[in-house]
Amino acid sequence: MSDAWTLSYDSFQPAEERRREALCTLGNGYLATRGSAPEPGSGGYRGTYLAGCYDRLTSTVAGSRSDDESMVNVTDWLPWTYSVDGGAWFDLGDVIVLSYRQELDLRHGVLTRQVRYRDSADRTSRLVQRRFVDMADPHRAASSITLYAEDWSGSVRLRSGLDASVTNSGVDRYAQLADQHLRVLSLDADDAGILIADTATVQSQVRVVAAAAHVLLNGSTAAWRSVPDGGRLWSQIDIDIVAGTSLTVDKTVAYYTSRDHAISEPREAAVAAVQDAAAFDTMLEAHVLAWRQLWDGVRLRFGGPIDRLRAIRLHTFHLLQTMSPHTADLDVGVPARGLSGEAYRGHVFWDELFVLPTLTAWLPQVARGALTYRYRRLAQARRAARTAGHAGAMFPWQSGSDGREESPATHLNPRSGRWMPDHSRLAHHVGLAVAFNVWQYHRATGDREFLHGPGAEIIVEVARFFASLARYDRSQDRYVIRGVIGPDEFHTRYPDSDRPGIDDNTYTNVMTAWVLRQAGEVLSELPEAQRSELSERLGLDPHEHSRWEHVMRRLAVPLLDNGMLAQFEGYQRLEELDWDHYRARYGNIQRLDRILEAEGHDINCYRASKQADVLMLLHLLPARELAEILTQLACPFDIAEIPHLIDYYLARTSHGSTLSSLVHAWVLARAHRRQAEYHLDQVLSADIADIQGGTTAEGIHLGAMAGSVDLVRRCFAGIEVHDDALLIEPRWPAELGTLELHQRYQGHSLSVLIRHDHLTISSRPGRQPPIVVRHNGIDHLLAAAGTVRITL
Repeated sequence: MSDAWTLSYDSFQPAEERRREALCTLGNGYLATRGSAPEPGSGGYRGTYLAGCYDRLTSTVAGSRSDDESMVNVTDWLPWTYSVDGGAWFDLGDVIVLSYRQELDLRHGVLTRQVRYRDSADRTSRLVQRRFVDMADPHRAASSITLYAEDWSGSVRLRSGLDASVTNSGVDRYAQLADQHLRVLSLDADDAGILIADTATVQSQVRVVAAAAHVLLNGSTAAWRSVPDGGRLWSQIDIDIVAGTSLTVDKTVAYYTSRDHAISEPREAAVAAVQDAAAFDTMLEAHVLAWRQLWDGVRLRFGGPIDRLRAIRLHTFHLLQTMSPHTADLDVGVPARGLSGEAYRGHVFWDELFVLPTLTAWLPQVARGALTYRYRRLAQARRAARTAGHAGAMFPWQSGSDGREESPATHLNPRSGRWMPDHSRLAHHVGLAVAFNVWQYHRATGDREFLHGPGAEIIVEVARFFASLARYDRSQDRYVIRGVIGPDEFHTRYPDSDRPGIDDNTYTNVMTAWVLRQAGEVLSELPEAQRSELSERLGLDPHEHSRWEHVMRRLAVPLLDNGMLAQFEGYQRLEELDWDHYRARYGNIQRLDRILEAEGHDINCYRASKQADVLMLLHLLPARELAEILTQLACPFDIAEIPHLIDYYLARTSHGSTLSSLVHAWVLARAHRRQAEYHLDQVLSADIADIQGGTTAEGIHLGAMAGSVDLVRRCFAGIEVHDDALLIEPRWPAELGTLELHQRYQGHSLSVLIRHDHLTISSRPGRQPPIVVRHNGIDHLLAAAGTVRITL
């Protein structure tokens, strides 16, 4: 890997191809394509995805009917191959690869692949392929492929086309699910030779049209002709080539759907977009400019090990191409695996909790779009709460097109081959994450229009749901929340209990107290007319608000015998696990739940967590705010005990989620810098090294990627949004040299430069929102714009 702007590979490894494809995905927020080889024989999986394009199919799984909605793998625009003198079509698996180089240019969003090989006829050839998904025009993508004939001459038949026969088959665990989401309406070419694949999703009836045009650049007058091939349509051309020369084919594709704005009809729009497209190099110039402007708005760079900076840039790259400015108006959420694969079926989870802080700091309009996705599905969340017998809004753990619960009823354990009950829909804390995101977005942007409208309604309805979920337990004189799943995810019921869920998850209860308090504050801050209108529309009355106050002060918070916060009621009664035994036996025990189930044991019996649970509170809330909430709940909490709390739960965590090391790096940053940096490196290598053993091939982990950037920005650089100011309290490691980044705060753009010994803040002249620099426990208010340098 040559520099911090390039992710590269120097050998062809078919077993690694799917992981590389996910990492080398190119996208623009509307459209994304995995970094797959265009010719057959690579051992990979081609996938192209459109943000928010879902379809639902019915399958029979483990003897039960299953209705599953998936992000659709749409028409494949990559297929390309050739034959020589009427021989077999080129297949990478049938040749001897002499050299190989694949480079993802993170600065410019370009994927380049060079392969030199010898075929069965002893011909030596070289392919050079370049590709981009246009950041300047969200509907277009383009490739340029050059074939060099090093030591042979002959008649070459080139073919390149569109494949509408694709299925959703990129995740082995889903092999029993129905996967044919596209039906072909027509495959044809127009009079200009533009290929057109007109398709529709089976259930959701979204029309998806792909149009592709080809140009041969070596000056030949040979004509392209279209060749149907089942669910594929090829453009084909015959041309002679002489040893020592080359030929180049440029391909431009456009995608439009019936969901798109400002079009009359998708087929017409797709064809027009291809017709109007400039030549490959000219399109590339506009694309590179768009990426330069995106990176200029981020300006994230620092010293230290080049691998860290490259990983941070790769993570930022995937964030920006999944949630780009083109995404803001698409009515889409934050897919947990980005647009790079089919794991989790492309669903939206709580991962936005780790994505929106960075997105808000750089692209606030895109963050607002993600929150608007939730608001538009508030009616569905209300319906879910009402059906479950509760008030307010119950957001789903997995969300797709319309906001209904998309969590499966069963999931496959690949170790045992058994289908297990899936109770993840009880992870109601996703609603707390949505409300928290709304409030944090408001604090960072000062967007009162959103807070006083959709934002207030979301926060109030989430508060109503959790107040309704809480039940008064006379024996404790406390409100309890029973039958839920916390962030840990391993513990889905008590041992020997038929009832799913656990009781009084501390994270859920404390964040419930937070949202009840926040709902009251938001209502009090609303202008009188808007408060009255919202209260009338939602049927709020003073008695309901009084109950919030009571619940907020009387929620149960379970404790361990040593006085520390328990993960949930009954946690201490669980058995301790022999961690050394399982590490010695299995090595990687991240998915301890699957290991134990395959052995005939149950993870629910043990004090073992998949990821941070109680410690999530320290990730979201400043220690003083957490102490304030716990004091309000009459729960003793000493900030000085935080290191012991961290040590206790860290020793009982398997890190089965990429989010786990992220949260632990955060909470360890103050007191245990070396441990924090270890977990930071785990997050940075999670997808690049695929430390979970195969999951990256199914799609990158966007929450962990965006969260790692947030970790550098907010935790290590100490740039935090508080209620009334932007607080900068640098804890930047000297070994990482100088950090430079941009930060948006309440409509203002700041440039921040941090070294271990000084801090420089630059802002444009004009009225500046409050900025506080904290050093050695002393706060310094920066009242003026311009450039300010502070010695640390």
